[in-house]
Amino acid sequence: MLSARLQALPRETRDTLFLLGVIALILLPQVPNLPWWCSTLAAVVLLWRGALAVQQRPLPGRGWRIALLALTLVATYATHRTLLGRDAGVTLVVILLALKTLELRARRDAFVVFFLGFFAMLTNFFYSQSLVTAFAMLLALLGLLTALVNAHMPVGKPPLAQAARTAAKMALLGAPIMLVLFMLFPRLAPLWGTPNDTMTGRTGLSNSMRVGTMAALALDDGIAARVRFDDGRVPPRTALYFRGPVLSQFDGREWTAPPLFSRAALPQSLRVGGPPTDYEVTLEPSNRPWVLTLDAAPTRPELQGYELFATPELQWVANRPIGDLVRYRARSYTQFESGPTRRTPALRSLVALPPGSNPRTVALAAQMRSDPALAGADTPALVQNVLQRLRTGGYSYTLEPGVFGNDTADEFWFDRKAGFCEHIASSFVVLMRALGIPARIVTGYQGGELNGVDKYWVVRNSDAHAWAEVWEEGRGWVRVDPTGAIAPDRVGQFRRLAPEPGLFAGAIGAMNPTLSQNLRAAWEAVNNGWNQWVLNYTQSRQLDLLRNIGFGAPSLLDLALVMLVLLVIASLAGAAWTLWERSQHDPWLRLLGRVRKRLAMTGVVLPEGASPRQMAAAVAARHGADAQPVHDWLLRLEAQRYAKAPRDALPALRSEFRRLAWPR
Repeated sequence: MLSARLQALPRETRDTLFLLGVIALILLPQVPNLPWWCSTLAAVVLLWRGALAVQQRPLPGRGWRIALLALTLVATYATHRTLLGRDAGVTLVVILLALKTLELRARRDAFVVFFLGFFAMLTNFFYSQSLVTAFAMLLALLGLLTALVNAHMPVGKPPLAQAARTAAKMALLGAPIMLVLFMLFPRLAPLWGTPNDTMTGRTGLSNSMRVGTMAALALDDGIAARVRFDDGRVPPRTALYFRGPVLSQFDGREWTAPPLFSRAALPQSLRVGGPPTDYEVTLEPSNRPWVLTLDAAPTRPELQGYELFATPELQWVANRPIGDLVRYRARSYTQFESGPTRRTPALRSLVALPPGSNPRTVALAAQMRSDPALAGADTPALVQNVLQRLRTGGYSYTLEPGVFGNDTADEFWFDRKAGFCEHIASSFVVLMRALGIPARIVTGYQGGELNGVDKYWVVRNSDAHAWAEVWEEGRGWVRVDPTGAIAPDRVGQFRRLAPEPGLFAGAIGAMNPTLSQNLRAAWEAVNNGWNQWVLNYTQSRQLDLLRNIGFGAPSLLDLALVMLVLLVIASLAGAAWTLWERSQHDPWLRLLGRVRKRLAMTGVVLPEGASPRQMAAAVAARHGADAQPVHDWLLRLEAQRYAKAPRDALPALRSEFRRLAWPR
């Protein structure tokens, strides 16, 4: 029914609706990144333009367009406080593309819409380079190419499918050149890549932790990193701690990392033991400078395009926020100690607590110190006593412990006795400090899951974790994970607290418990392949490609030379194929075929075996006197073949064919 109604519309109306549909496909992925008013206005304008096309009503006047443009500029500035930059620029491009459809009258206007569409299509990659986005933009590209080809055809008989076939053929012919450029065009970081707004944060770790906020990360099942261990040698599951920011300053509610200048008094003094673990990390963009490594990495990870430095707290940090997907290699030792082995004045700040905060926890510490059973107990004994309290005191691990007040440690130890990892770690560190033991909080990720399809370990935002480090005489900093005392399977078996699945996912899980997991693993493996071979195809991998084909010490100049040679070879091969193809066909028949295609563009569709005389009669019947030059030329073409016309007249006819004035 809908198809019949569309076929009943004029060809120009159908072409306009097709172009509007392509524009909608281009703009749809941008909706989450645009202000609500921008998406709404663009949708209203496109629907308005479609209704005008269907009803064949005149387009709005210049006053309407100027008013909408002025409104857009004001709204963009009010939203972004600027008309420059990525977000404001994309907003303006989207609105300008939509508004330009309101003056889509001539072919020139259509070309402006096409080129704005191509640019708007590229802006989608400013926010996402995922496989889904790439597939959607591939469809949009084919749609725009189809509309562009269609604009060069007259409004008449040739169907839109013919333009689509031509566009697909153009894309296929250009694919080999695209592949060569992708493989060999030199990538010069940081110029190569998509622009990103480093002021825009994303879900992930932070250099501060307000007690009760990390639980929100458990609701985010997005991927933070993928890890591939060399030769499949994975450390024990209980040792998979990926280190992030270390927090040691506490104001009663929030933990923060100390200023960089104040850390020099506590040297890193990393001491490692046991066999090393070599691995490769593919880190998702976070717009944070944190470079995740398995605890602990004594040597700098190999991350191209960034300068890395290690903080005294064993965290690796980049010189700028990581706004793109990056891949790096690292080596870690899961058996390690760090920090001073003897008490120093610099440790005093790590036993400090805000005056008057958590008085009941401070009183508990005093009670423990006065207990005869703990008289003279060292740090390991006190730590074990507190962990035993967590195991046997009725404490629980939960995502929803309720809203805590100012004395978060008091509420956890004595009132609620329930919390997420940051509640537990914070309360543990507060009690340790009240006992006079230097302690701090480490945030990061703990655990992960093995994707059985591609054998990568997937670390999700829901794996975000907080644990503690306490200082022991003679050993330095020692990891203590108090959450493991309450919920041992959180660390050992990777039990994650998560929200209830959605209706669709829940229905699949109810029917087949493993189907949902297998589908997700397969999809994530496909995405990982896209990340590894496309998004993370770096300059180093380009040079590795040259090494594999025989270059001893390849350089960027070698890349450019190989690319140039391949392009020249491809051009020569194309020219040779064209010459060969021409030599295999009768030049007269080939010219006749060109005539048949040209007549089809004027609305005269003829069968494959039509003679020049039949073509002349058909074009004269359709276009009358306007077709007289074409009619006469066709008769001369027939005479050249079948009458006693000179054989060398064909080149002259071919030249005249290019100058003919064809009827419309």
